[in-house]
Amino acid sequence: MPRIRSVATAAKTATHSVASAASAVDRRAFLAATGAVSLSAGVGYALRPGSSHAAAGGPAPVALSRPAPAAPLMPYRGGTTLATVAAPRGGSGYRRLGDGPAWERVVRGDLAAAKPGREGRRTALAAFVQFTDLHLVDVQHPLRYEYLRAQTASAWRPQEALSVAGAVALVERVNALRGAPATGSPLHCVVTTGDNTDNNSRSELDWFLKAMSGGRITPNTGDPRRYEGVQDSGLKLYWHPDGDLRDADKARGFPRVDGFLQAALREVNSPGLALPWYSTVGNHDALPGGCWGPGDSYFTEFAVGGRKLMSLDESRGAALWKAVKKGRDPKGAQFKDLLKSESRRMRSVTPDESRAPFTPAEYVHAHLDPAYKGHGPVGHGYTQENLDAGTQYYSFRISDDVLGISLDTTDPAGHYEGSIGTDQLNWLERELKANEKKDGGSHVVVFSHHTSKTMRNLRQDPHRPREARHGGDEIVALLGRHRSVLAWVNGHSHKNDITAHQTPHGSFWEVSTASHIDFPQLARVVELTDNHDGTISLFTTLIESSAPHRTDYADLSQTGLAALYRELSFNAPGAKPTLGGEPGDRNTELILRKG
Repeated sequence: MPRIRSVATAAKTATHSVASAASAVDRRAFLAATGAVSLSAGVGYALRPGSSHAAAGGPAPVALSRPAPAAPLMPYRGGTTLATVAAPRGGSGYRRLGDGPAWERVVRGDLAAAKPGREGRRTALAAFVQFTDLHLVDVQHPLRYEYLRAQTASAWRPQEALSVAGAVALVERVNALRGAPATGSPLHCVVTTGDNTDNNSRSELDWFLKAMSGGRITPNTGDPRRYEGVQDSGLKLYWHPDGDLRDADKARGFPRVDGFLQAALREVNSPGLALPWYSTVGNHDALPGGCWGPGDSYFTEFAVGGRKLMSLDESRGAALWKAVKKGRDPKGAQFKDLLKSESRRMRSVTPDESRAPFTPAEYVHAHLDPAYKGHGPVGHGYTQENLDAGTQYYSFRISDDVLGISLDTTDPAGHYEGSIGTDQLNWLERELKANEKKDGGSHVVVFSHHTSKTMRNLRQDPHRPREARHGGDEIVALLGRHRSVLAWVNGHSHKNDITAHQTPHGSFWEVSTASHIDFPQLARVVELTDNHDGTISLFTTLIESSAPHRTDYADLSQTGLAALYRELSFNAPGAKPTLGGEPGDRNTELILRKG
């Protein structure tokens, strides 16, 4: 293969109460700090994907060598949304951001009652950080459909040219955390839950891997000397930060920021995560545009070519997006016909082979490249076995007490909603059963891109025409049959949403986290603790990037751009104020019965 260039809601009316700001010292963290007991601080384990890792004869987990930052003895709030959250100032129009009030922690007893005294009894089981929907965007990519902006806010966002700087600032935030906020225990790893890239292009994959593992990134394709996208097109549909054009966004109060486009294409330096990290695939990582089935040579040729459509009659755009939303064009035939019919209206751009779409095999192969190892593990969950089997799902050890399972929920037949095939469903059940047979079994956290409610796309995989596809309801039922499963962690919806699943056989929490491209641009720390009273607590704590809430239009440094990235996302036309979720979807303690 060519090398990548350097390279939502169940009953929320049950017990919702704000927890006390003060919390007792976590006993296990204290004992670990004093040397009385060992903790797997910042240790991840690589397991064989596609096989029952717990079966007899399976390889023993291999510990990574990178330790996490030293854990404090007490829980903390600083650097999280428990301390402050970006909030708008002013009443209308384009609004500046500043420091806003904290989001307090809410205790949810939907699945089990919170018992008094648990703060002094609990011990930490695991702690990890979830990134989701980073959407690192090549804003000059010919296949981008910015002209559908009137139909969907995701077609083009005023902030997206700064997505790399924003992602690196999120990496910096995680590196600065003093451990897990609720318990003070060490963080074990970071897990992405898909849509790491936006256009399924090799350039974006290189940027993502470098942002996570460390390296220098130049977020530019095409002409290395100048920007060739929609933001200097002269079309009033788009915000033109440089210059005096009275575009539609400036009419809404968007600022003039001289030097913006030049700064947006400037080199960004990522320190890489100081923790092991694992990768889960999303529909934008697998499908052109996040919705059209791959394999059409026309889309590949168009992606690397020298023509780009920047405007479209609104009626034609509405018809195209209606077909996408209804799943009527999973192979992109209507999209291809539209591009061909609009060829005379396209503008010239510099061709670039790095914009080519990557295949599932190339996605795995790039993760296995030692150049992107960072603090490991090599492959970030994927192994040669995935390449050999043509799969993108695997198991991994989060801690001694907790097993992670990463799924591939993208439907290869096309459309942005998801499902899994029978082979993967059977593999998942084997993994859960094998885990439970070994020494009583570990607790389990399942990761995927799609939520249970967005897994309704049951089109047959063109590469496995006889294999059935299975949706969210079936996965909920399967996970509910295994009391080892504590949580299903995912993204896709770009919204904070926590759902309690109660099944006839068991219960678990579904934790969906907002994206890092749309406001409020968040990631989530998840902590698991044994309360030693027949219950387990899952703590969720939202974090923002390291960029300051206040931004100065004159500061076009890497940090200044990350701050501007957040403010622009708040003001983006079509931005939804509900993506932050309700208090019970944000910073929480989620109680459930111990299996």
